[in-house]
Amino acid sequence: MGNHIGLNDEYTKQITEHLNLLLASSQQFYMNVRGYHWNVTGEHFFELHVKFEELYNELILQIDEIAERILTLGKTPLHTYADYGEISVIEQTKDVTGGKDCVKQILAGFDQLLGLERKILSAASEEGDEGTVDQMTGYISAQEKHVWMYSAFLGK
Repeated sequence: MGNHIGLNDEYTKQITEHLNLLLASSQQFYMNVRGYHWNVTGEHFFELHVKFEELYNELILQIDEIAERILTLGKTPLHTYADYGEISVIEQTKDVTGGKDCVKQILAGFDQLLGLERKILSAASEEGDEGTVDQMTGYISAQEKHVWMYSAFLGK
């Protein structure tokens, strides 16, 4: 499948590698957040259980959009957990149940995602890839707000 939207082929190859890295990392982050939703305990259970569900529902939509952007660029998105595990910059978490610990892990995940998204945004801006720029700008803006809110929960 080729690129039919007028972008340089070498750029398209490079940007889709970065997008696949974001896809893999977003999938791992989604699974972590899903686990926090299921397993959170403590005095803020009711509040965090709902917030984590909102977050993983948002993430699953972004994951789909990232995969569709890769397809729009004429490439194939990664689609196995084995592939995701090999390249994700976000580590899987296990047995995290305390509300504050879950929130700290979410903030660490956003830190990783925002770093990837800013790199993609920069590369896309240089190439005039407005579709990818628009997508990354939206993610960055929404995630920065999440960082502010989850940090406020921790009193930071």
